[in-house]
Amino acid sequence: QVQLTESGGRLVQPGGSLGLSCAASGRTFSSYGVGWFRQAPGNEREFVAAISSTDGVTYNLDATKGRFTVARDNSKNTAYLQMHRLEAQDTAVYYCAAGYAEVPASADGYNYWGQGTQVTVSS
Repeated sequence: QVQLTESGGRLVQPGGSLGLSCAASGRTFSSYGVGWFRQAPGNEREFVAAISSTDGVTYNLDATKGRFTVARDNSKNTAYLQMHRLEAQDTAVYYCAAGYAEVPASADGYNYWGQGTQVTVSS
């Protein structure tokens, strides 16, 4: 069993940067891949980025490549999403998820989800 808690969401101006954290409880966090997803009002939940369990392979939504970086520190049971050059369309609730996802971009592969943290990009 893994419990996930996201933090770091806030209001940020367009072009700004923001870092999100995903703190996990449970001893098995390091064995799971971690995905970041987001959901804007009226939209479906959307894959943002993911990182594998131990070898650090990362995946990004095309729209976030070069702007968003996913990382993890298994010694701290924490995953991170660093976001740069934020745009209004990045506004959403951001969720982290953990699981044995064969397809990192598919939400179906994740068993554990956090409650989400709101990111608002606006001037």
